[in-house]
Amino acid sequence: MSAELEQRIVELETRLAFQEQALAELSDALAAARIEAAENAELLRRTLDAMKQSRGEFYADPSEEPPPPHY
Repeated sequence: MSAELEQRIVELETRLAFQEQALAELSDALAAARIEAAENAELLRRTLDAMKQSRGEFYADPSEEPPPPHY
């Protein structure tokens, strides 16, 4: 095998190794982002549920309120 061909093969193998490493890092980052997005969605859901439950505490039922003094 010629030295030039061997050098090209080594270069291609090196590039491939770097690309495989980059792909693995991107895959890990994507997995972490998906986990974070799922956690954020769950946090948002729980926050909205808590807000819906506490809505009644902030707004009294008009039928339970006494009439204003001018009536």
